[in-house]
Amino acid sequence: MNQSALLRPAWTPATVALMVLGFMVFWPLGLAMLAYILFGDRFETFKKSANEAADGMREKCRGFKMGSAARWPQSGNVAFDDWRRAELERIEEERRKLDAMREEFESYMRELRRARDQEEFDRFLRERSARQSGQTGPSDQN
Repeated sequence: MNQSALLRPAWTPATVALMVLGFMVFWPLGLAMLAYILFGDRFETFKKSANEAADGMREKCRGFKMGSAARWPQSGNVAFDDWRRAELERIEEERRKLDAMREEFESYMRELRRARDQEEFDRFLRERSARQSGQTGPSDQN
């Protein structure tokens, strides 16, 4: 870490001034600055460990899919297990359809935004052109 930085997790004049100013303006800001001064050097390791934990949970969840009924424990009742498997497959198919519809809608909205932006830009160019031709017209007559 660069120790010559103006704002670093240490008792420097800048951090103390910001802490006092934060308490004067809104006390949670001063408290946040105090926490940064005291524990700022630990934030990097905390962030790293939190990210590693989140990545681990994501990997565990990624292996679990709603459509994979084999991951569910068998109930012992074949009819129930078949029904559950069919329902989970139906739900998974609905989820895929909804995802596809969402993607189509987002694409449609992007196209609408692009068309609106293009229309606004074209209008700007027309107005600019008209304004410039209007300004050059009277000045040519003088």
